Amino acid sequence: RRQVLSAFKKLHRTRQYVFQGDANALAAGRLKINESFLQNRNESSEDEIQKMIKLAQDVDLELRTNVIQAQKKEDGVYELRITPETTRLDNVVFNPDAIIEKPRRQRGDKNTEGCCGGAAMAALEAEVQARNK
Repeated sequence: RRQVLSAFKKLHRTRQYVFQGDANALAAGRLKINESFLQNRNESSEDEIQKMIKLAQDVDLELRTNVIQAQKKEDGVYELRITPETTRLDNVVFNPDAIIEKPRRQRGDKNTEGCCGGAAMAALEAEVQARNK
């Protein structure tokens, strides 16, 4: 019972921290958290309760590390609120000249290019085009 109450309180604190200043998101988050806990209020299975507590902890971590707020300042300009816990990845500059190779076929995958790696189909198409000229 103590763990459930702790998870409930932690989710509400996380909601207040992550959605700080956004009244709509705060209200929707409160409603969803309360609704979820009320819906499972009569659960008596210890295993199910532990699974739900684990889910609440995972949701808490997801909210803290992967949600950012963006506020529109002007046309095309947004101010982001990124917290110290927000996951940051390396920013790799896009290379438009990069050659992206097709993935290799896995064992058991069906050949979608026809027989002979598509060579037979390519030859047939070339012949049809030559006749149409």
